[in-house]
Amino acid sequence: MKPFRLLLAAVLLVASVTAVSAQQVTVRLRQVKLVQVLDEISRQTGYAFYHSRPTVDPDRIVSLDVTDTKLETALDRLFAGTRIGYEIRNQKIYLVAKNDPQNEATRQQPRPVKGQVKDAAGEPVIGATVVVKGTTKGASTGIDGGFTLDVTPDDVLVVSYIGYDTQEIPVGSRTSFDIQLREEATTLDDVVVIGYGAVKKRDVSTAISSIKAEDIANRPITDFRQSMAGKMPGVQVMQTGGDPEGNVMVRVRGISSATAGNDPLYIVDGVPMENGLSNLNTNDIESMEVLKDASSAAIYGSRGSNGVILITTKKGKSETIQVTYDGYYGIEQVSKKIDLMNAYQYAQVSKEAHDAAYLDQYPGGTAPNGDRPESYMNYPVELVPYLNGEPGLTDTDWQDAIFRTASTTSHNIAISGKGKHVNYFISGNYYYKEGVIINSDFERYSFRMNLDGKYKNFKYGVNFSPSYSKSNKVNASGDYNSGGIVQSALTSCPIWPIYNEDGTFNFQGNGYWRIGTDYQHNEILNPVALATLQSEVIDRMSMTGRAFLGYDICKGLSFQTSFGGSFYGAIDNKYRSSELPLRGKAYYDAPSNPEGYSSAGFYFNWLIENQLTYDRMFGDHSLNVILVQSAQKETYKTLNVTATDYPNDQNQTIGGGTVSDGDSKTEQWSLASYLARVQYNYKGKYMLSAAIRADGSSRFGKNNRWGYFPSASAAWRISGEPFFQNAEALSWISDLKIRASYGQTGNFQIGNYRHLATMSGDDYILGTGSGSLVSGYKPSDVENPDLTWEKTSMFNVGADLSLLGGYFNLTAEYYYANTTDMLLEVPIPHLTGYSTTLMNIGKVNNRGWELSATSQHSYANGISYSLNANWAKNTNEVKALGANDTPIIQSGSVDHAYYITKVGEPIGSYYLLVQDGIFRNEEDLKAYPHVSTAQPGDFRFVDVDGDGEIDLEKDRTIVGNYMPDFTYGFGGSFGYRGLDFSVAFQGVHGNEILNLNRRYLDNMEGNTNGTTVAFNRWKSPTEIGDGNTNRANRKQTGNNTRTSTWHVEDGSYLRLQNIALGYTLPEKWTKKFYVEKLRIYVSAQNLVTWTDYSGYNPEVSNRTSALTPGEDYGTYPLAKTYMVGLNVTF
Repeated sequence: MKPFRLLLAAVLLVASVTAVSAQQVTVRLRQVKLVQVLDEISRQTGYAFYHSRPTVDPDRIVSLDVTDTKLETALDRLFAGTRIGYEIRNQKIYLVAKNDPQNEATRQQPRPVKGQVKDAAGEPVIGATVVVKGTTKGASTGIDGGFTLDVTPDDVLVVSYIGYDTQEIPVGSRTSFDIQLREEATTLDDVVVIGYGAVKKRDVSTAISSIKAEDIANRPITDFRQSMAGKMPGVQVMQTGGDPEGNVMVRVRGISSATAGNDPLYIVDGVPMENGLSNLNTNDIESMEVLKDASSAAIYGSRGSNGVILITTKKGKSETIQVTYDGYYGIEQVSKKIDLMNAYQYAQVSKEAHDAAYLDQYPGGTAPNGDRPESYMNYPVELVPYLNGEPGLTDTDWQDAIFRTASTTSHNIAISGKGKHVNYFISGNYYYKEGVIINSDFERYSFRMNLDGKYKNFKYGVNFSPSYSKSNKVNASGDYNSGGIVQSALTSCPIWPIYNEDGTFNFQGNGYWRIGTDYQHNEILNPVALATLQSEVIDRMSMTGRAFLGYDICKGLSFQTSFGGSFYGAIDNKYRSSELPLRGKAYYDAPSNPEGYSSAGFYFNWLIENQLTYDRMFGDHSLNVILVQSAQKETYKTLNVTATDYPNDQNQTIGGGTVSDGDSKTEQWSLASYLARVQYNYKGKYMLSAAIRADGSSRFGKNNRWGYFPSASAAWRISGEPFFQNAEALSWISDLKIRASYGQTGNFQIGNYRHLATMSGDDYILGTGSGSLVSGYKPSDVENPDLTWEKTSMFNVGADLSLLGGYFNLTAEYYYANTTDMLLEVPIPHLTGYSTTLMNIGKVNNRGWELSATSQHSYANGISYSLNANWAKNTNEVKALGANDTPIIQSGSVDHAYYITKVGEPIGSYYLLVQDGIFRNEEDLKAYPHVSTAQPGDFRFVDVDGDGEIDLEKDRTIVGNYMPDFTYGFGGSFGYRGLDFSVAFQGVHGNEILNLNRRYLDNMEGNTNGTTVAFNRWKSPTEIGDGNTNRANRKQTGNNTRTSTWHVEDGSYLRLQNIALGYTLPEKWTKKFYVEKLRIYVSAQNLVTWTDYSGYNPEVSNRTSALTPGEDYGTYPLAKTYMVGLNVTF
């Protein structure tokens, strides 16, 4: 019932909205061409005019003087005394000849009519389709563009041709038609949001990618960013985990920073948004534009170096009130299971490993199991029945134990319309998603109200969007030592049951084999118990809003002031039950001391902006100038408390135990900004733009607090030149534009006080004798008054090409970006009392190519299609790392899982030993360098430095990185009458994953369960397996467990991201029930992923640092979703 209460509330709220009336226009034009009046009305209303000669003469001189007048009244005055009539349908105004009165019987008799169809340049169109609406009666135009048809006066002609808008023309009393087609608006005239304004797509001079509402809605996704995956070249969207609340990482044109953030800036309806992104309702989004080059992003100055994503939410458009419902229900299953050994197979490998450990120490030994000198040389007696092949024994599939078939549902209702002085869009949404891991889910309620309008010279608007979400989380990620549920399930021994006979959890995997006789099997907690006996509930509240007031000072000059802000709060409550023992044989299945943890964090962010805009046309010249002043401030407050010693598990709040630890802090940052931008357009052929932004931030040193970020761009529409238009050989090129841009942006994603000398807590021993422990403070950071922004300077060139009247559209980009003053932790002398300090000393380069292609068209017979494809390649290279270019070497979750950031290489490359097969026999061992303990069947490592020895430190080398060689995506949609079908693919090629799960799953020690890779292991010089998999041995020799290329895998993949089939019922059926549109559909998400990666998800990256990316060490797997949905418009 919860979702329906929300929907009911939205319906009641809309009752207070003023009733919708017709569009209002103000036109004061005297002695001008008719086309100028029509253009002004179109600009104010957003409606497009459709007409043909000789019915309408666009060059006729007319006058119109109306103020805040209904559109219909204005049109009546404009065409008074003429034979021109009009029809308004679907935001289009059709100008037609008025019909003469005539006898009804005569009207219905077919009569021949003829006509000619011409293109925008007045040339005849060959092969255009002309059909009578609602019938199959039609004709194609001939070589002269002419056609003949038998029609009645009540018929409507539908005229269509590739690359042009389909026109509907009432027949009336006319017997001849002179029809002029207009180029499809979808190919060249889409409006693109560019920040502090919008321009037509055809006039863009920078690198911007966009997607619209239809690409976003009706998808079973928690985070709206998932909808961008594979849609835009140069924008890599990675779903690094399958947690119900979404784990999404976005990178725009690579990684530009080693230590500061690499996330793009998100702007929602003019308000920067850094937190609570998963609380944004995807159904509310009208469009998303990604500003990819520095010229377009430079208007956001110090925050634009990682790209800017502009999110525009929906507004009221319809003349009449419109109510829509969108809902779906789906089921989810884990997209992939890892091939693990069953209990019988595991027993065999474990026996072989223990036997090998014995025979290594006692070659030729014959002591039976149980009588061998060391306990690790003996395998557990519980394995004997499995080795004997006894049927019906316990064989637990721990993956099946933690995974489930989950459900997801969404209900969204929206009410929108346009009134005399206010336009409105109001929506409410309920979203619920179970996780495919037991006891995990995500639930969200969201609401939005967008109001905007105009009264005389005033423009005004208010956006307000509160949301609440609740997440039940499980500790899915991480290794089993830290209680990671997924890795615990992968490594748990399959001979142990989930439950004991009395229904309690079985914990024999937690060290039972290490009590008494220590077989040295790893201690792993029951993963089902981990998911059940501990809880984590996160409650989130998010509110964003903005109010603006504008005034048209005079013609072309306007002023707007706005106040916006956001609030985001999260409360995290955790509890670990006493029924869950601590890990290890010392605790086995004993009750533990319960522990509770609670934390709360709150962000308060406000933004004030004042904008002066001058926008005028001077004949063929167009000029747009903006001046912006803004101020922003954010306050962050957090606290946390830990409690233990609970008397029982009944009261799981902090008050139920004894507080043992706690902390709190408050941080702030502020930003003051000034922006100036000039845009010039001449005849749509020459476009110029220049801007400069100045930012002053509290995050940087007093000597470099202000940064200045200039940008410039230019575009030339070659196809608009007479020499191009007159060239017969180029007639198949509809539009050709080349452009270039340069800009500088900054990155301020660092700590709030890194430039200051700060203090941190520490303990001291004071007093005589043994003294006493006293809490105090110590210096923790060195002051750096010169600390400043990382700056990215980017040059971009591009070309936009449209062919065959818009049948094909192509875009190509090349960019070259240098990031300087990169922030790095630099070692300093220990005598200062510090080890490192943050300084601007690094430099990194990103360069690459981007290609995209689209094709779309609608035919009069009801067939329509839209196809798209994109490809992008980025090369990342470190150029400098300070005075000596000393490489940065860091380890991941395992000490010897090394990464290196080195001049000439990408940031965060894997720096490991190179495993080159195995030693097949003694002869191999003698022929190659090896570590002293190596034996036949062990890994063979490459002697990288060629000194004849294997040194575990010196023989490391760069063996790959997480960054792909290229990314791509393609898909399309197809429609026929009421049927629609869509499909989308996403792919990545050339990235590598550091699969540290293999450290346990494929170590051949038999101390945990493993994958079926064990079937390929070396067994003897005559049974070498696949020649790449080491031998089983409980006490490994030859450093087989050392992190090497054995753990690095190709992460390339192609994913069927979404496929959907829908049917829209005919209007003649739905209108009987007062329904304007009703569509039902079925869909699947993440249906198939083609990859050689052995883990769950080739997009995985457990670590967020740019210096240590691409690690898989236990992670929440992705889900595939099957769903059925409904779209209804009233």
